Amino acid sequence: MQTPSRLDKTPIEVPRGLANVIVTETALSDVRGTEGFYHYRQYSAIELAEHRSLEEVWFLLMAGNLPSAGQLQAFTARIAAQSRLSVGLQGVLPRLAANGDYLAGLKAALAFESITAPGSWGVPLFDLDRDARSEALLALAARVPVIIAALHRLRRGSQPIPADPELGYVANYLYMLNGVRPDPAHADALGTYLVAAVDHGLNASTFTARVIASTGADAVSCLLGALGSLSGPLHGGAPSRALDTLDAIGSLANIDPWITEQVLAGHRIMGFGHPVYRTEDPRSALLKSVALRFGGPRVDFAVAVEERIPQLLAQLKPGRELHTNLEFYAAIVMEICGLDRALFTPTFAVARVLGWCANIIEQCEDPKIIRPTARYVGPAAPQPLP
Repeated sequence: MQTPSRLDKTPIEVPRGLANVIVTETALSDVRGTEGFYHYRQYSAIELAEHRSLEEVWFLLMAGNLPSAGQLQAFTARIAAQSRLSVGLQGVLPRLAANGDYLAGLKAALAFESITAPGSWGVPLFDLDRDARSEALLALAARVPVIIAALHRLRRGSQPIPADPELGYVANYLYMLNGVRPDPAHADALGTYLVAAVDHGLNASTFTARVIASTGADAVSCLLGALGSLSGPLHGGAPSRALDTLDAIGSLANIDPWITEQVLAGHRIMGFGHPVYRTEDPRSALLKSVALRFGGPRVDFAVAVEERIPQLLAQLKPGRELHTNLEFYAAIVMEICGLDRALFTPTFAVARVLGWCANIIEQCEDPKIIRPTARYVGPAAPQPLP
């Protein structure tokens, strides 16, 4: 569409969805869509996912460098110290768990903590220095997996359990969900996914967090806005729908007729397509390799669907390419690790909240509020009142 600039009224082109419009500068991450590559600060995100822990990558985004052994130990201790829920929140969690919507429960829990807990969580970020902002955001992020796990266990009729001090961040998440020490292979697989999902350029939820942060609002408000954005099916709300797609297809024989029907009807195929990548999503390739290490009928079927869709598109929609995105094989990996589908998007949030926190801190360094404009297309004004 076209819109006049605010200064000289010269029409300028504004793409739908602000695609490729640069609205800020960041030193945190970048997505090179035509190359199929993305990185966190100076390191390949895929290499980090393959070789580094979630705690190390969290430190990298917050501090700008990978931690030494001593720094990692101290940082891990800080996280552990902030992973305890208040007595008040523990009392209301059973009610928040009642409907099984863990993301909604998480939002309500964070809002509750911001009102009742001491500290700077509810204080406008505008009024805090960088260290206080970082500490408030770290405290909130550290509670996210604890809250999700507690909601899940309460929903299943079990009592929440505290973290095991001998386990890492990802293994503890699985432990708090299920009450048993996880298979190391499952913890490694889930850790790979979570590191790959920590940040991804100026996606919808990260942009939302930065817009709110630009107003100087409190840390909880920034995270609640981001969580609301993440819940949408076109953003983080799609991993479980990728499995729904596989269930709907059902068999190898039904791949062609099901996909053909969806494509000709113009329906979206969940788990496929990305607004930035014009080649294979590197996160999908990474998680496919993780899934293949486990193997099994579900993995084989997912690969068959993935490989057949481009072939069908070449026949039905020549020139149109469609590749799997993060959510397709992320759903497979989370299923392998024993997670219920209701946990898929909340688990995505366990990772992405770390990226939001780093982006919020970075945005707070810029005193300018994010305030774009819109092109008015309504009736001409002014008109006389009836």
